[in-house]
Amino acid sequence: MTAAGLGQMPGYEVHLATGTDDGTEGEIPASAPGIHQVKVIPEMRRSVNPVADAIALWKLYQFMRRERFDIVHTHLAKAGILGRVAARMAGVPTVVHGLHGMVFNDYQTWVVNRACWAAQRLVDPITDHYVTVSTVVTDKAVEAGIGTRRNHTTIYSGMELDWFMAPEIGVEAARAKWGIPTSALVVGTIARMVPVKGYDILFDVIPEILQSHPNTYFLLVGDGPLMESLRTRAKVLGVAERVVFCGLLKREEIPAALAAMDVMAHPARYEGLPRVLVQALAMGKPCVAFDADGTREVVVSGETGYLITPGDARAFAEAVQNLLADEDRRQRFGRAGRMKVDPAFRVETMVSETDRVYRELQQRRGV
Repeated sequence: MTAAGLGQMPGYEVHLATGTDDGTEGEIPASAPGIHQVKVIPEMRRSVNPVADAIALWKLYQFMRRERFDIVHTHLAKAGILGRVAARMAGVPTVVHGLHGMVFNDYQTWVVNRACWAAQRLVDPITDHYVTVSTVVTDKAVEAGIGTRRNHTTIYSGMELDWFMAPEIGVEAARAKWGIPTSALVVGTIARMVPVKGYDILFDVIPEILQSHPNTYFLLVGDGPLMESLRTRAKVLGVAERVVFCGLLKREEIPAALAAMDVMAHPARYEGLPRVLVQALAMGKPCVAFDADGTREVVVSGETGYLITPGDARAFAEAVQNLLADEDRRQRFGRAGRMKVDPAFRVETMVSETDRVYRELQQRRGV
């Protein structure tokens, strides 16, 4: 969205380099308003493969040398490393890297964390500036020796809030889409089905929530390696009829899923900045989440939802139960949530702030 937004501003010609879509997290369109060119590099994948990575690096270098870019802005861990190295090899004068979270964290082994830290430190000297999605990410990066306060800027991840603030689908139609009664209470989660997203804790508390609110359904949006084990666990717990697995939805389907919910539950153990919570608040849905890194920059505990000490399943369940029991509170938190995210998390705000950073970097070069 940043690329497309900048590309429609005077003075910008935006090119996009990407790997092939793996089907797990949306897609990059072959063409989009504001994008001059989309360069697809099939060898650029998330998994480490020395041969494929070397080919991807060479193709990125050739692409950048041919186009003679003024600025290269990279994202993600491995793509960020390859992109920054290629940019310097090609003589790109300004190199920016986007930090959406720290690739080393408490939920990986010491060896993996050390390798990730070393890789980031290796390319730090060739990085002119960092753009982070939250101040917490900035704090952790600087503490780890990744850049300094002077070359970090926090720009919240923007999105098309109007999709969520004025959805085309109502609650009744949204619930009918997944076979949920209109009169039910609905707790929803939108996240990849991987361990760090905390689905184990969610399933720990489902029976307790159903005991106090037996008319509750749980709407789970996402796909991943835990899908089948979670289906099995729902059957073992005897709650399969109340747990709806939506699978991976297209982004235009997300507003319908959110419209069906009364409460957004987000038990992720780690987040750079959880976009799904921004989307939920934009739709007036109160959120319960663990106080994990950038989450606190979205959810204001006691005002737009509740922040829970990470790992405290009992407190998480109680917070969800409190919201399910109090419709007035849900509506009050929902109204406050809309005010919290608009305009701070709008695409227009993100694009404007990115443009400001780019222009400041160019001014330092005397351009």
